[in-house]
Amino acid sequence: MIGEFVYGIRTLLRGFGTWRRRPGLMALGLVPGLIAALVLLAGLVPLALSLAPISDAVTPFADGWIPAWRSVFRAAVGIVIFATALALASAVFSALALTIGDPFYQRIWRAVETDLGDAPPSDGGGFWMAVGEGLRLVVLGILIALLVLLLGLVPLVGGALGAVGGVVLSGRMLARELTGRAFDARELTPADRAVLFRGSRARVLGFGVATQLCFLIPGGAVAVMPAAVAGATTLARTMLERTPLPQTPLPQTPPPSAQPGPPAPPARPAPPAPPAPGSVSAPLPPPAGSGHA
Repeated sequence: MIGEFVYGIRTLLRGFGTWRRRPGLMALGLVPGLIAALVLLAGLVPLALSLAPISDAVTPFADGWIPAWRSVFRAAVGIVIFATALALASAVFSALALTIGDPFYQRIWRAVETDLGDAPPSDGGGFWMAVGEGLRLVVLGILIALLVLLLGLVPLVGGALGAVGGVVLSGRMLARELTGRAFDARELTPADRAVLFRGSRARVLGFGVATQLCFLIPGGAVAVMPAAVAGATTLARTMLERTPLPQTPLPQTPPPSAQPGPPAPPARPAPPAPPAPGSVSAPLPPPAGSGHA
């Protein structure tokens, strides 16, 4: 399992290798990530600067505690609030970047598929499909943020548990979302995708956690997004190779029922065989009406 987890991390590193082969294309992939990051920073920076008063406002019951314990508790609450915001921000960033940069990321995906060989003929959806996937990603991000907030309420270990849970859950969501285009292009059903993810759980988690940790570095989300798209394309290909999907049997065409045909004509009697050469033939009967005088 550890080896599979490490393989997922290496798959992300292979995505960075696309910079060497397609530098111009990967540079274009930075533009949508930069736009999405600027939008999110407009909300995250004020939140980070206001964590102390927010923590004080949501914990009025701790005003009478010992100052040391009160400070530790409110610091943990601030960590949980910011971890929740980061979990949601990760989903919103991915949704915005994938929607805005759909034409750029589609070209990156196609280039990697071509480099790997046997690329699917379909392009895996278009702009409106990307919008729908982005909205679904935001909803999942909200659910993950609420779960992280609940984990943060666990006494003593809530801060650490919420931070780790946020990274793991957001990373898994990212991996599933980034591999979606490759699976859409192959017209895989939800059941097929579930089989693939069950067969490569640790690998998918390693890729997703590594991507999410890079997103948490200042400026990392912008720099990593093109490589994450390229690496997810490779990840999807390795998942298909690792867990072959069962082939759907073709429907059997029943044989046509026997239809009664017209009755066969009666068989003609075979003509008598000619006498063999040199044999004496039987005397012919006398003609009718002839007699002795």
